[in-house]
Amino acid sequence: MKKSMIVAGVMSGTSADGIDVALVKISRGAGQPRLKLLAHHSVSYPKALRNAVLSAMNAQETSAAELARLNWRLGMAYAEAVSAAVAAYPVKLDLVGCHGQTIYHQGKPATYAGRSFACTWQLGEPALIAAELGVPVVSNFRPADMAAGGQGAPLVPFLDFTLFAHAKRARVLQNIGGIGNLTFLPAGAKLGQLIAFDTGPGNMVIDALAEQLFQQRFDRNGSIARRGRVLSDVIETVVRDKYFGEAPPKSAGREQFGVEFTTRLLDMCRKQSARPEDAIATATALTAATIAESYRRFVLPLAKNSAVDYIVSGGGARNGALIAMLRERLEPLGCKVSLIDDAGMPSQAKEAAAFALLAWQTWHRLPANVPSATGADRAVILGEICYG
Repeated sequence: MKKSMIVAGVMSGTSADGIDVALVKISRGAGQPRLKLLAHHSVSYPKALRNAVLSAMNAQETSAAELARLNWRLGMAYAEAVSAAVAAYPVKLDLVGCHGQTIYHQGKPATYAGRSFACTWQLGEPALIAAELGVPVVSNFRPADMAAGGQGAPLVPFLDFTLFAHAKRARVLQNIGGIGNLTFLPAGAKLGQLIAFDTGPGNMVIDALAEQLFQQRFDRNGSIARRGRVLSDVIETVVRDKYFGEAPPKSAGREQFGVEFTTRLLDMCRKQSARPEDAIATATALTAATIAESYRRFVLPLAKNSAVDYIVSGGGARNGALIAMLRERLEPLGCKVSLIDDAGMPSQAKEAAAFALLAWQTWHRLPANVPSATGADRAVILGEICYG
């Protein structure tokens, strides 16, 4: 095995806005791998592809042909994104870790055809990516954890621990993508002592309302939210939903916070004669409220009144209105809120870098799930390998 490898991590999240590629140098360290981010490259989905992804996510019925075509079309898009990253930042690539596009994620067992089970599905044909790039591709990360009794999510905590565990400081790593998720690292924690879970909607509801009400793909820097009025009664009603009260481990996606949830939230706002700006402000405040409430309920008792570094990543880190709302709610709880960019990792690169690390672990036949985060009954090697 090589002492170090150049790995491309590829991530496209539940917002379905595009693809992030992180080029990462990974080598063996004393007890855990060492990472160096070399470059980060983002590309937006072409409009037709984004529409196809959103339609597949939200479809009550679709065809096998439609899903097969989307699987291959996404494989092309991922290969092109990695090729563009390598062209912009020339490196000799050794391996690719591709999360794929989640079309359906059911973290808890439900009955189907006479049996009860959990399931997940990410699209993006890895054989095509490997053939186009000429290097092995690790994909399909979630099922091995689910087969071991876990929810297949969150998987990013392995990176959080590797990069941010500290002997003397407690830290929360809060990612705000389509869904919000946090990892709590107690001071001096070992891998099995962290907790991690999905807090609820991240950008997903905000983005959907921005597109529906303002024909914008997202609320850039929270400019629309700043003009609106937060409807506190709506937030107080929504945070009583069952998901927010469930104890970790737990995971969420469009199944919980997609079209139906967004429609319900908008209807509640309209019943209060809200302007479109008010709906965006309320959706933004809802993300902040559910993150803060998740921390207060499930993490604060474990923090034992110590100061906590609260480090935010993901597309939501670029929403100034959202970050201001988070600071307002979290700082009275003893949290020092900062952006992961201040620690040298671009906000949008983190999840892509995580799947580069998971791919490296798989290549070396090492486990990378965190059972205390996913609920799995054991640590397992994640993913499947396609050789270029």
